[in-house]
Amino acid sequence: MDGMEVGKDGRTWRIGAAADVAWLAEGRTAEGLSITTAIPPIYAGYATFYPLNRISFAAHERAVVDVLIAQTPPQPWWLGYLETGAHDIVFPEAPRVPLYWDWPYVLVEAGPDQALTWRTGHMRGDGSLPDLFFPRDRSWLVSALWDDTWTDIGGPAPLITALCQDPLVNARAVDPDEDPLPPGLIRD
Repeated sequence: MDGMEVGKDGRTWRIGAAADVAWLAEGRTAEGLSITTAIPPIYAGYATFYPLNRISFAAHERAVVDVLIAQTPPQPWWLGYLETGAHDIVFPEAPRVPLYWDWPYVLVEAGPDQALTWRTGHMRGDGSLPDLFFPRDRSWLVSALWDDTWTDIGGPAPLITALCQDPLVNARAVDPDEDPLPPGLIRD
């Protein structure tokens, strides 16, 4: 359904379709344990991040979004909510778009404020961030696969450096063929 819109917060939001993420579907993510399982190998830099136990989800996610805003020209963001049955997809009536291994996502064109506030329940903790999000210009991509407790990002090298320098983000740079599992975490 191209062109579908839904209402929330007193305005309408465009729901995404397969054409809006064709670049990701064609980006050749690879099955396995490298960061390119979640992020296609098209970016200059890659990192993985997760909140430290002493940092709240809200502070961690706000720091991530603040760095992304500072490194990105103003534009809409695509927010993707994976339907797993375990957490909120924000717009349950919206059509799904298959990504990765035909996992159903609800895609909404919105922005950073909505990324931080729309979701009310999340399987990775108390955070609100979408499972997948990127700006309209596709200069970076954030993706957390449904069974991971961390989040992956690909983007320009200065963005990756900025994320790694913020202690609230707790990011570490990884190579495209590297396992993104953060040190000290155990794979489920």
